[in-house]
Amino acid sequence: MNKIRVAFFLCLCFLQFQAVSAQEFKVGLKGGINKTFGGSITGIKSADIYTDDTFDAEGEIGFHGGAWGQVNFGKFFVRPEVVYSALESRFDFPNRPSLYQVKELSIPVLVGYNIYGPLDIYGGVAYKNIIDATLEGDELNDQIVVQNTPASVQFGAKVEFGSFGLDVRYDYALSSAENQEVDIINSTYGINRGNFTDARLNQLIVSLTLKLWDSKESGNKRRRGGSCYF
Repeated sequence: MNKIRVAFFLCLCFLQFQAVSAQEFKVGLKGGINKTFGGSITGIKSADIYTDDTFDAEGEIGFHGGAWGQVNFGKFFVRPEVVYSALESRFDFPNRPSLYQVKELSIPVLVGYNIYGPLDIYGGVAYKNIIDATLEGDELNDQIVVQNTPASVQFGAKVEFGSFGLDVRYDYALSSAENQEVDIINSTYGINRGNFTDARLNQLIVSLTLKLWDSKESGNKRRRGGSCYF
């Protein structure tokens, strides 16, 4: 975990150093939706427990929002981001569904390449900090352990037209599955004790982006009008 934090720190220092000599530096905002994949709970059956079935989570639609920066080096670029996400999946237990909700703060550092015109592809790693994780009806845990490695891999593509863009990526957790026991209100959900055999969530992420400032455009405006404005 400490090695990952040091790597992110060195990456950010490198970006700050290189931004001075880069051809273009731009910053902006982003927001959109997340579709989750993953999550599995197996019931622990006994004389007074109803089921030992395994329930796989059904991904729901969550949301995210954050900020990004991008440093261009010709057709290559480096793009750090800071993103808050609210994720949600659903376990269809015998009596009623239970929502599995995760709130996280992620810091992706992505390296990309401009394929042609407005189209870019990219990939990289994201540091993940789980803010909160809960399973509806669980009386045993204050918070579910979502990950044992605070990182994921992200890869995707984006297009930009002027100040606006569309970004589609997949986020794959680098954690291994971790078994933990949950205690669910049986009379309400139809399952009592169970093993949360896999709490990891992978994501399909679709974002709209807004560019707020571009060093290249700002430089052109200053040269034309002599004023310093976006």
